[in-house]
Amino acid sequence: MDFTYTNTVPDKELFFRLYETTGWNENHGFTEDELFQAITNSWYLVAVYDEDELIAFGRIISDGVYQTLIGDLIVHPAYQKKGLGRTVLHMLLDHCKAKGIKWVQLTAAEGKADFYKKYGFQERPAAGPGMEKYL
Repeated sequence: MDFTYTNTVPDKELFFRLYETTGWNENHGFTEDELFQAITNSWYLVAVYDEDELIAFGRIISDGVYQTLIGDLIVHPAYQKKGLGRTVLHMLLDHCKAKGIKWVQLTAAEGKADFYKKYGFQERPAAGPGMEKYL
């Protein structure tokens, strides 16, 4: 299959449809406009298309020096297990390397930690756990 990779912010409706495949929005209820604003503010992104359909997406939020977070690495369920997640992750990490970023963080979705471990990510130690707060 030939897919198209771009670094251009996707159409908000296409992104919303892809985002909805994750189930992440069940607790948040983000609108198309809110999610579009979020991805528009990304430091770097990769969007993957099968013809006109957005099928994978990944982005980085960063200050461009040392605080760097991979967010929203999404592959449409119908396209998983085809290497798209790996390719997008490598593209994101290659961009970080090219910009001199030395520390990349992420929050893995449930059941996805082993995917990231294959590419050198490590779980945070119990003495330095990640934390969150919903407002």
